[in-house]
Amino acid sequence: MKISICIPAYKRVPYLERLLDSILMQSFRDFEVVITDDSNDSTVSNFIEKYKEKFPIIYQKNPIALGTPENWNESMRKAKGTWIKLMHDDDWFADENALQMFDEATLQNPDCSFIFSAYHNVSENKGQKKKVQLKWLGNILLKRSPLNLFKKQFIGNPSCTLIRREVDLWYDSRFKWVVDFEYYIRCLRKVKKYFYIDQALINVGINDEQVTNYTFRKPEVEIPENHLMVEKMGTAILRNIFVYDYFWRLYRNLGIKNESEIAVFYKKDIHPLLKQMIHFQRRIPSQILSTGVFSKLLMTGNYAISLFRKV
Repeated sequence: MKISICIPAYKRVPYLERLLDSILMQSFRDFEVVITDDSNDSTVSNFIEKYKEKFPIIYQKNPIALGTPENWNESMRKAKGTWIKLMHDDDWFADENALQMFDEATLQNPDCSFIFSAYHNVSENKGQKKKVQLKWLGNILLKRSPLNLFKKQFIGNPSCTLIRREVDLWYDSRFKWVVDFEYYIRCLRKVKKYFYIDQALINVGINDEQVTNYTFRKPEVEIPENHLMVEKMGTAILRNIFVYDYFWRLYRNLGIKNESEIAVFYKKDIHPLLKQMIHFQRRIPSQILSTGVFSKLLMTGNYAISLFRKV
């Protein structure tokens, strides 16, 4: 089996139907579909019966709901293919040759274990479609260091990726907000090389039910996750200017003015560089701090000073 299409499902049959129909139309056929179901009823299990004669399906009803991202991991653990193609149930293939193009990328790049493509963001409410590509500057930055994903999530969501199963890495279940790009950083640090397909092969559904809609700008989510990420990756990542800018914007956007506001959600002590960043921002009028060009200049100056401090 060449590719395992891994689908962590939860109730949403209309979305799942759209995805499975897009799989059914694929010209490339050396695949299996793995569905791990977090639903508390038989909605999904009953629905997929009609597809079982059309392509190989491995189905598992989780005894208890695993949630995001552990249900992603569960679907990946069941995979038998050489490559893992994780697909969120509200995303779908852009056309009938999408999977074929992913496969061709594996053949053309036999020493590569991490592949991703451009994609379309498709608004479920507005019906708008926007192509998202990796630009030349993003490509340069990503090749220089995976940490530059702190500047921008250049890769897209997991549906846009194809990863060799032997990479053997899992999404960290402690994360919701930073879960994908934290995983990508670990992957790219391990495999050292990626290949990008500059064609939109995936449609990414944008809807109100997504995790990002209830984690964005939520201090109870963003504060513990981001500081845990520093703890996990090591404080040396603060030497990267994009990592430094990421935390600058985090504190600015959440209006953090004191370490005690961090301690409400993250019980461990934060690094002295982050403490001084908070103290520095506290002395700047909010109107200036919220003005893009001034904020960027102040961040750059503060970062330059930080280079003379130990991490």
